Amino acid sequence: MIPGIHRPAAVYVDLAAIRQNIKEEIKHLRPDQKLFAVVKANAYGHGAVRVAQEAVKVGVSGFCVAILDEALELRRAGIIQPILVLGVTPVKYASLAAVNDISLTVPNLKWLQDSEAELSQNHLQLKIHLAVDSGMGRIGFSEDDEFIAANDFLLNNSNFNVEGMFTHFASADSNDDSYFLNQVDRFAHFKKLLKLKPRWIHVDNTAASVFNKKVHSDLVRFGIGIYGLNPSSNPAGSELKTAIKLKPAMSFVSELVQVHTIHKGQGVGYGSTYIADQDEIIGTIPVGYADGFIRKFQGFKIKVGSEYCPIVGRVCMDQLMVKLPCKMAVGTKVILISNDPDAPNSIKKAADYVDSIHYEVACLLDDRLPRKYYN
Repeated sequence: MIPGIHRPAAVYVDLAAIRQNIKEEIKHLRPDQKLFAVVKANAYGHGAVRVAQEAVKVGVSGFCVAILDEALELRRAGIIQPILVLGVTPVKYASLAAVNDISLTVPNLKWLQDSEAELSQNHLQLKIHLAVDSGMGRIGFSEDDEFIAANDFLLNNSNFNVEGMFTHFASADSNDDSYFLNQVDRFAHFKKLLKLKPRWIHVDNTAASVFNKKVHSDLVRFGIGIYGLNPSSNPAGSELKTAIKLKPAMSFVSELVQVHTIHKGQGVGYGSTYIADQDEIIGTIPVGYADGFIRKFQGFKIKVGSEYCPIVGRVCMDQLMVKLPCKMAVGTKVILISNDPDAPNSIKKAADYVDSIHYEVACLLDDRLPRKYYN
């Protein structure tokens, strides 16, 4: 995807906010804990390489990504810290990971057995983390017998360096701890079955850490908090109070490219879902659902100049229209998503409006939108 550098639209990222959020979390860690910055999905839409570079400056110990390609991107950019791929990587790429000093997640015994042949053939050792499905229902060991067999398989196996063991919590961002505690107990059971001594046993994600869940974890996998966003972002719900102060880093900015008057009875957008009931001033903004600003934002108010104006008509693929309170100049600044958490068009308010979470809104913003960094 080629960024649209010749149109007035971009995602702005406040690097000072990124650094501040990481520093706050590092201060919050226990003395024996390390921080791994989660920069998967292009750093939740903020730009993986640049965020990783800033994270290194303030002392993170490593990184987590979702897929091998994301890890390779960091290596090509000169990131030398440990990198863990949290998702399942096809066995045929085990050697590629080993050569690039990238740690992979082990989801089951068969993955280990199949990757051993790949690694042996190339005389390589791979760093691995054993995943335990303690209740997420996604990936990892969930049966005692298979987990014990995997431990036996790995004992004295020179093709693997068992670097870690981990699980992921499904509801660490909830006031109701019942399922969370069930997962804690389930993971503790698997820890008792361990015959190996991983360097890191880790369970803390952003939520478990900033809501002080008080579980043992050698690492904190700090994700959404890096970007200044509260992990308890349930649609239209109130957010839990975090133990550290978070400052949102992202804003989505464009400008008016046309301003004109439509007359009573004229429609706006595909399907004419908005009909003017009097003469109205309509402004056009050159972004749309192809940029990740989805059609459900119809009716949402965005900031045009100093005014909050509703999106009228359906959001088009590459353009959207707003109803203006008065004639405004072409080139007037438009803030579709604000990094002010109290603004009516904050990313939390935007996510609430489309019945989603801010994770999704941030990740949907497409690479066609350039990322511009400041501070």
